[in-house]
Amino acid sequence: MESLYLLIPISLVFIFIAIRIFFWAVNSGQYDDLDSEGERILFETDEPQEQQEIAAENKIVVKNKRSVKNKRAVKNKKEQT
Repeated sequence: MESLYLLIPISLVFIFIAIRIFFWAVNSGQYDDLDSEGERILFETDEPQEQQEIAAENKIVVKNKRSVKNKRAVKNKKEQT
């Protein structure tokens, strides 16, 4: 009987946390569009090609960032000497 004094408040805390997480998920839009993910898996589109193009563009951007960093490093070395 004494264990219920501990277990009931703990269970109420767990219920409160679960309800808060549920309302957070609903308010943040987690349940807004339930059908599109299922359709995305069933119906193939040309998204992989688009994703490859985007990835290629990102690689170009990364290469440009690296080249800018390399140019700055070379410039700093020249200024130090």
